[in-house]
This record gives sequence, structure tokens and C-alpha cells, in this order.
Amino acid sequence: MPYSSSLTDKEWELIEALLPQKKKTRPPKWSKRQILDGIFYQLKNGCNW
Repeated sequence: MPYSSSLTDKEWELIEALLPQKKKTRPPKWSKRQILDGIFYQLKNGCNW
């Protein structure tokens, strides 16, 4: 279940287009979307990392 700070699919489409393309390496542990959602959650709620 997404948080109120989570990106919508439409918002993610806009941001994803601005991010650098993935290099051919091992699969990431977290997606870029999960990382951004975490950053926005922290900024909105002011919680400690």
C-alpha cells in the first residue's frame, strides 16, 4: 500500500525520463522509484533515517 508521499504512476513516468539509463551491472537491490519514494517519505514526515 503506497504512502501519501509515494509517487503516482504518472509522476514516476515524468521523473523516470529524466534519470540516466541503467548500466549493465548486477540487478539493483532497490528500484530508483523505491529510493525516491523513501526520500519523499522522509522529507514529508521529517523522520530520522
